[in-house]
Amino acid sequence: MGLVGCRAALLLGGAAFILSTGMQGVRAQDATDQTGEQVVNQDEKKGRVTALDRLVVGAGVDKVAIDTPQSVTVIDQSEIDSDQATEITDLVKNVAGVNATGGASAFGQGFNVRGIGGSETAGEEGRIIINVDGVNKYFEQYRMGGLFTDPELYKQVEILRGPASSTLYGSGALGGVINFTTKDASDFLTGDLNTVLRIKGSYATNSDSALGASILAHRFNDNAEILLAGNYRTGGNYTTGDGTEVTGLELDSPNGLAKGTFTFGENMEQQIRLSYQQYTATATDQEFNQINGGSSSFGDLDKRVVTDKTAIIAYQNEASDNPWLDLNIQTSYSDTYNEQTQDGGSSFYNSDYGYETYQFNVDNTFEHIGDNFENFLTIGNQTAYQKRTRDGSDSSSHAEGTDFQSGFFVQNEFIWDERLTIITGTRLDYQNLSPQENSVIPAGTPDKDHIGFSPKIAALYKITDDFAVFGSIAHTERLPTLDEVYDSSGGNTGFHLDLEPEKSNNYEIGFAASAYDLISDGDALQFKTTGFYNDVTNLIESNFGSIPRYTNVGNAEIYGVEIELFYDSDPFYLNAGYSHVRGKNKDTGGYLNTVAPDELALTVGHKMPEKGIDFGWTSRIVAAQNQTDTRATTAAFDVHDVFINWIPVDGMLVGWEARFRVDNIFNEQFQEYLEGYPAEGRSFKFTLARQFGWS
Repeated sequence: MGLVGCRAALLLGGAAFILSTGMQGVRAQDATDQTGEQVVNQDEKKGRVTALDRLVVGAGVDKVAIDTPQSVTVIDQSEIDSDQATEITDLVKNVAGVNATGGASAFGQGFNVRGIGGSETAGEEGRIIINVDGVNKYFEQYRMGGLFTDPELYKQVEILRGPASSTLYGSGALGGVINFTTKDASDFLTGDLNTVLRIKGSYATNSDSALGASILAHRFNDNAEILLAGNYRTGGNYTTGDGTEVTGLELDSPNGLAKGTFTFGENMEQQIRLSYQQYTATATDQEFNQINGGSSSFGDLDKRVVTDKTAIIAYQNEASDNPWLDLNIQTSYSDTYNEQTQDGGSSFYNSDYGYETYQFNVDNTFEHIGDNFENFLTIGNQTAYQKRTRDGSDSSSHAEGTDFQSGFFVQNEFIWDERLTIITGTRLDYQNLSPQENSVIPAGTPDKDHIGFSPKIAALYKITDDFAVFGSIAHTERLPTLDEVYDSSGGNTGFHLDLEPEKSNNYEIGFAASAYDLISDGDALQFKTTGFYNDVTNLIESNFGSIPRYTNVGNAEIYGVEIELFYDSDPFYLNAGYSHVRGKNKDTGGYLNTVAPDELALTVGHKMPEKGIDFGWTSRIVAAQNQTDTRATTAAFDVHDVFINWIPVDGMLVGWEARFRVDNIFNEQFQEYLEGYPAEGRSFKFTLARQFGWS
């Protein structure tokens, strides 16, 4: 069986033993949040909320994950805090079907969903849509990651897998959508508290990474509140399991978030939200190549400074007394800028890269409720104007210019007798690409227009209150990027003005089951599995050295299954996720290089709510990846972490919070298939926080 199989068997056997013999007949109690305040269970009848009961706000009408006819995972604040993440991709490492890609530093992070996504390949940043508080984030530069932010700023992450998400978020979500939500003042102003100050410090031994963070939340009155959050993170080199040092990772990163929320009008249901977020990271003596270690041919940079800014003005009117009005309007500004220098280097190294985006979103939901049905019709528009720049010199492989996109969508959700849910939707996107004339893009080079069409239908039927089946059919089209159309590596004959959008047809089927009072009174077991098949045509690929560089040469199929299981009782809990994905080039018969190997993620934990203690064991058991075309294969591995969290619920220490974990406790030497560096060895992580509150 081997070491991996033996450890997997021991873990699964141990989990089964705990579930079968360790539970005691203890009634469910309400959990406590990070402030020590009681949180009322969402479902008093069931008495318990597992991860599949978490609310999904990004799939249309708010619903819990287990009732969504799509594969959805919600990561909440408790998981984010317990993970003590140092990179933004750390937040998704235990999610079925989702993997980190790229490098080891904050400048090389990317995401892969269901075998789609990777910083090395053309257009991958556009095949997964990433939003921060509803603002689309996009950055594409050779040998860099696609998202620059700090995990400390967020309270929730939603991962919506598959092209069905294109209806609401934009054509081209071949892999899916990842929504990040920042913290709010109301998350801390619980009970009668009107002012809260939270101070936090964290440290990780292996990378010598330290974090200092503070949050000030204040409620002026029942209608106005603000949050000011700031943190300073430092990072360093780390050693792998065999003692090898991975260098070039030292950076300093101050980050901040300011958010104000103001309610007014009848029933105080109208809301205005203002927010500004800024991430800045500075590093010296780093490799130019941030996604593949040891590629000395790219050389080193003397300095790199990455700044990401996001500003938002949003208006919301729920209008509970008017079924025809549930309005959301948001205007935003996003600016991601990379400044890099190399003394004596060429313009290839001494150039700055930027993406500046203005975005406007509006949608309204019309509600119609009858005796035994509910119907919610949502219509909306998303419009964005993005400018891509390269300051320093003109580049044949980094076209400058503008990308204007406007998408109109309609989604209808019909619920009959609380049993049958049918969701239909369609979206039409228009794109105009306009290159900037310079030394490599001559005057008279024409603009290029594209149209994208994204329809879908999904259904979920509850055969019983605790068992449901679901399925969906979705089509989406990823529109070409500015770089793909106007890359001029072969001179102006290298332009590909006839490049067609990528097209994807996705089919899903699955079922979800729940059970309660299995081993102890008040416990809950929930299970959801999804099978999918994604047929991609007109795949855009890079043919380096050929003219034109980017062409529609590929047809691919990606298929697999995702399984999520959650068990929760007062003393014990179990979370498990399994993914099995396969991908092939249908034209050549070869494997796709962006498909991660089979993986099982498992967490077994024990809770002592009367003492505010939670501890457990997390494992990732990953198979070897030998099904690859040109990418190097990787060996199987299993990596294990332990953790303990303590949030005192009474006595003099109320308001304190202490967390300790050991990542890679066995100091395993391994490398993730989709990452360019060997993984970090054993690391001890510590977090201490103190919260003060005033009424």
